[in-house]
Amino acid sequence: MVVATVATLGVAATASLFMAWSIGAGSSGSTPFAPAVGANAISVMRAGLVVGVLGLSGAILQGANVTEAVGTELIGGVTLTAGAAIIALLTAAALVATGVFAGYPIATAFTVTGAVVGVGLAMGGDPAWPKYTEILTLWVLTPFVGGGVAYVVARLLIGDALPQRPLTAALAGLVGALVANVGFALLGPPGEQASMSQALGPELGVGGIGTPLVTVAVAAAVALAVYVDLGRDQAAAQRRFLLAMGGLVAFSAGGSQVGLAIGPLVPIFSEVGVPLWALLVGGGTGLLVGSWTGAPRMIKAISQDYASMGPRRSISALIPSFAIAQTAVAFGIPVSFNEIIVSAIVGAGYAAGDAGVSRAKMGYTVFAWIGSLVGSLALGFTAYTVVQFAL
Repeated sequence: MVVATVATLGVAATASLFMAWSIGAGSSGSTPFAPAVGANAISVMRAGLVVGVLGLSGAILQGANVTEAVGTELIGGVTLTAGAAIIALLTAAALVATGVFAGYPIATAFTVTGAVVGVGLAMGGDPAWPKYTEILTLWVLTPFVGGGVAYVVARLLIGDALPQRPLTAALAGLVGALVANVGFALLGPPGEQASMSQALGPELGVGGIGTPLVTVAVAAAVALAVYVDLGRDQAAAQRRFLLAMGGLVAFSAGGSQVGLAIGPLVPIFSEVGVPLWALLVGGGTGLLVGSWTGAPRMIKAISQDYASMGPRRSISALIPSFAIAQTAVAFGIPVSFNEIIVSAIVGAGYAAGDAGVSRAKMGYTVFAWIGSLVGSLALGFTAYTVVQFAL
């Protein structure tokens, strides 16, 4: 009995690692630095190496919220068994891996969410309608918000209406304010996350304004640093800002995408006393390996096939991508980084009057997104039903 249980858990863990590899190769590993690669700010291979390390860090420091949501909040009335988790993960991983080798970015959040819900319904669970509403709202808004903000920012950066140096510094300050309010596991009490502003604000001893003061201070420091850097060498400073944004998005990808790989394992591994942090480390390692071994192909596809990107439009794409990603992490919503980045890249691309945006590629991608959600739900439900019938 013990041997069978260990074997089952081992198979579930292997399926989870396969899913993590697929995500690292296809979503979290390719999308964050794709705009930077498209702008020739970093090579494809170096981008894959850097994003893997940052994704591992994000998985450990920010991965708990989405992981718990995927594992326990997508279906009601039942708890995922080891067999159900294996079927859900293998179904989603197969679809994501197919997209990686075909060169199309399958939305990992869609596939995992669909597979988990399909398997859960096959087990006799109840739909978690409030969570579905929350998830679908973010999924539907992402292309419009991300693409729209990227378009507006790109128009400002490539236009002559505002001086470029203070505008770029102001955008950097906005990013600094967001960073100051990002939650990290190391800054919060056990089992919780806290932001830099939340951790340092009360220590200032200035009543209730300590938290916003820290936010303003970080934003001002970042804006000043970028402003000074732009004064020395504008082109080099823009590349450094772009790479910093790619790093932030890569970190956020790890915090979000690791939950898609290990979330289904939470109910079964918690019963045997495996702590959540151990799952996060394992899932983050899988993301890292996927980024190192499989991401270059997708980085090339996203950086070159959707739109021609320069440094300023690439920065425009990554700013809303970072904000949306951190919103999803904070609320524990599984979100597709392919959807986030591709939408932002297209929005920034259109700011230059089409700029090589491939309508055909976008059409195939949207079809793949919708198909991955519907297909994974149907496959997860069918596969679990067939396996149960066979047993």
